Amino acid sequence: MDQPESIASPALVGRERESAELARALAGGPALVLVEGEAGVGKSRLVQEYLAGSAGQRRRALVAGCPPFRESLTLAPVVDSLRSARPAVADRRLSPLAGALRPLFPEWAGDLPPAPEPLTDPLASRHRMFRALLELVDRSGVELLVIEDVHWADDATLEFLLFLMSDRPVRDLGLVLTYRPDDVAAGSLLRRLTSRPRAGLAQARITLGLLDVEATAGLVSSMLGDEPVSEAFATFLHDRTDGLPLALEESVRLLSQRDDVIRRDGEWVRRSLTELSVPPTVRDSVLERVQRLGGDARRVLDAAAVLAEPAGDDVIAATAGLSGPQARAALIEAARSGLLGEDPRGRAVFRHVLMGRAVYDAMAGVERRRLHQDAGRALEHLRPPPLMQLTRHFRTAGDLARWARNAELAADAAAASDDHTTAVAVLEPLVTAGGLAAPDLARLATKLATAATARRESVDAVHARVIGVLRGILDGGGLAPLAQAELRIPLGRLLLQSGEFEAGRAELERAVPHQTPRPAEAAVAMTLLGYPLPGPRPAAEYRGWLERAERAAADLRSDLDRLSLTADRAAALLVLGEPDGWDVVTRLPRDMPTVEGRCQLARGHANVGYAALLWGRDATARRHLDRALELAEAARFARLSATVQELVVLADWLSGQWHGLAERAAALAADDDVEPNAKQGALLVTAMLGVVTGRQGAERELRGLLERVRPDSVAAIPLIPAAALARRELTAGRPDAALELTDAATTTVQTSGTWIWAAEIAPVRVDALLAAGRQDAATGFVAAFERGLGDRDAPAPAAALASCRAALAAAGGDHEGAAGFAAAAATRWARLPRPFEELLASEAAAGHLLDAGRTDDGVALLTRTHKRLAELGARADAARVARALDRHGAPAPGVVPARRGRRGYGDELSPRELEVVRLVVTGRTNREIARAVSRSPKTVAAQLNSAMRKLGVTSRTALAVLAVEAGLVGADTQR
Repeated sequence: MDQPESIASPALVGRERESAELARALAGGPALVLVEGEAGVGKSRLVQEYLAGSAGQRRRALVAGCPPFRESLTLAPVVDSLRSARPAVADRRLSPLAGALRPLFPEWAGDLPPAPEPLTDPLASRHRMFRALLELVDRSGVELLVIEDVHWADDATLEFLLFLMSDRPVRDLGLVLTYRPDDVAAGSLLRRLTSRPRAGLAQARITLGLLDVEATAGLVSSMLGDEPVSEAFATFLHDRTDGLPLALEESVRLLSQRDDVIRRDGEWVRRSLTELSVPPTVRDSVLERVQRLGGDARRVLDAAAVLAEPAGDDVIAATAGLSGPQARAALIEAARSGLLGEDPRGRAVFRHVLMGRAVYDAMAGVERRRLHQDAGRALEHLRPPPLMQLTRHFRTAGDLARWARNAELAADAAAASDDHTTAVAVLEPLVTAGGLAAPDLARLATKLATAATARRESVDAVHARVIGVLRGILDGGGLAPLAQAELRIPLGRLLLQSGEFEAGRAELERAVPHQTPRPAEAAVAMTLLGYPLPGPRPAAEYRGWLERAERAAADLRSDLDRLSLTADRAAALLVLGEPDGWDVVTRLPRDMPTVEGRCQLARGHANVGYAALLWGRDATARRHLDRALELAEAARFARLSATVQELVVLADWLSGQWHGLAERAAALAADDDVEPNAKQGALLVTAMLGVVTGRQGAERELRGLLERVRPDSVAAIPLIPAAALARRELTAGRPDAALELTDAATTTVQTSGTWIWAAEIAPVRVDALLAAGRQDAATGFVAAFERGLGDRDAPAPAAALASCRAALAAAGGDHEGAAGFAAAAATRWARLPRPFEELLASEAAAGHLLDAGRTDDGVALLTRTHKRLAELGARADAARVARALDRHGAPAPGVVPARRGRRGYGDELSPRELEVVRLVVTGRTNREIARAVSRSPKTVAAQLNSAMRKLGVTSRTALAVLAVEAGLVGADTQR
């Protein structure tokens, strides 16, 4: 992840229409252009861009500004701008009238005529001065006069501008005035200037509004090397600045100074999208405007800042401690200042979030707490009461009783609407604040724990934080045994979700003895204890818990409770290898009426789909995974959706559906929204595809994956890489290394008796035992496998058992029998279908035929196997079979182009990667490339990262340079 090397000045974005309008108005002839908008909206930038352009540079322009002095200086902006015109008038003859300018330009004494006789009438004297200034403007050759911040101009300046734009124009002079409408005083002469059209004078009023999200992204991108900005980052900034350019620019600079802006997957993002500090420039601008208001208006602004939400006049009045008439007058004054606006319902609110935050940050802590208390009391009378606001106000005010009451109600409402994340956010600070009575603490902590287990987001820091909170409460003592038990069950679930299996089981086991009065909670705990977890625990122990859970759940009345326990029971029985689990699966309803019910049903289908893969009932697995994904996405169950996608990727690997699988797996593994645990299947498939295609480094990835997960896990994720790596060790003649790789998983299977998990590991384990000369151990292992599997309809373990029998037969010299068993295994794998396993079994069968002396049959089978491996994309395995054919004098035919699967490319760029590289060279962003090739930006990012890894570069620039130098792109692409 990169950080910006430097922050550039922002480009002018989102102002195309306004720029064109300004250019048209100043295209020729006298013109008056008014550019209005609030502070920081980009008025000066718009004018500067015009002046820097070709049209602006062709005109002699003078620019002046009106400083925000307490007392404006008479004619200061006009005089200051004309001072720079002295060289232009020094050689020109001025009329005696110009002598009236000596008081304004004493440094021009040598260039001005003598001062005229003084006039006794002040109005006549001012008129003579204006005529003299008009002559000076005319003689100076000025074609464009720009005066900034005219809302701060003195009356004399405004009167001169009225005179300048009267019926006696100076040639084709263009006058551009910028100002803030909210800061124009009620009786300002500026209003006369803007409301008096004149024949022959081109007039335009350009109002600059705020930027939308797209323009916000463009402005931020222009500051960060024109790289794309993530939609989430752009939306975050827009929500907090309302698209005010100055606030955006300063916010990006502030975030960069704090290293909070990083580049990930080809686009700029914020490291943590939480709160945004007020940039000093914005803060000072807001506070300067606040100080110009009266006392009541400032109190109203303080109240509005504390409320932080749109509020009615009565709520603001009560919070500010003002009477109704006082508050209304103060609100009018604050609104006229441009700080306060209204929402669609007419309620007062700050024009921009950062404005309110600047006012809030300027208050003393004791004043904030008082205002929060007053705000809470004012909001308590609303119906329905705004529970989240009340929780925030009373929490900040330190009113524990009111805070607890409203927080619990808010959490209950959030949970009832399936927003468990909000429930956690509301309850966590309350239970950690201290001061709650033990019964209240127990009740609220249990609600916190329950909400945390129900969150649909990925396992993250929130899980870890809540686990720490709950452990601290339990360790602190003071809770009754039943209250502790109620808390331990959701704590146990959180620990299981976080991968702390033994700790989770321990909490559940401690809770069960105290749950007699609560059968639903007892059944939940016992069902969880009945689900197989890593470690050599006997299957009988799991079955015992499931039987107890079924008895405890007999009297349950809640449909949701029954669904949850049915889904968990079905999955647990199936993973244990119990055929009764399939009967339990039939009890799952087709649908549920609530979102929470659909989430539970989705979880049940996902677990059944995973178990079906272990059994080798792949078509059944697909149906359940498809239904799980449909339900999870409809319920926006992000964590489960990612898990199901991981299982789908794994199922595609097993079924040989390798076309585009590497890209999909890489995109899932690169998705920052997916928790690390849910990426293991995608990483496994990526590594396995690399191994079979011969990609360099793939075996190292596989070993790294195996090191990061428990080798004794009941999951397929450690079993598959252990088996694949052990097979490679055997090929290299290292049986002891193969045995070491398979020891833990084999011990788990044998000790627990759950032979349903042995499909991946058993054949290679038997081969390793035989290669190490331990034939008795191999025979005993296969006998135990056969007894453990029994008559279960489990196609995958049954196919693996046939392979094990083939190995034993060959070791006993029965090569004909071995060939038969291996062919039977290939047939079983083909029925699933799992073509890669089928072809490995066919390769073994061919070897046994050759050992039996049936050379022609063996070579023919090897030839067919080689062809299909090549078609599948298993290039490394095809190469191994080709070597075997060569040893028997039958060179392998040419590789047939892939049909069912995509070929592996090793360290070469795939066609899709090359396509992405070519578009990178043209300067396109990831989003633009995604649109061009009809793929998702995350898929493009994954392909780009893969290309950079293969070519050994770490940046887009280096990739583009290397691609051009290596001739990977054509001349037309480079242009």
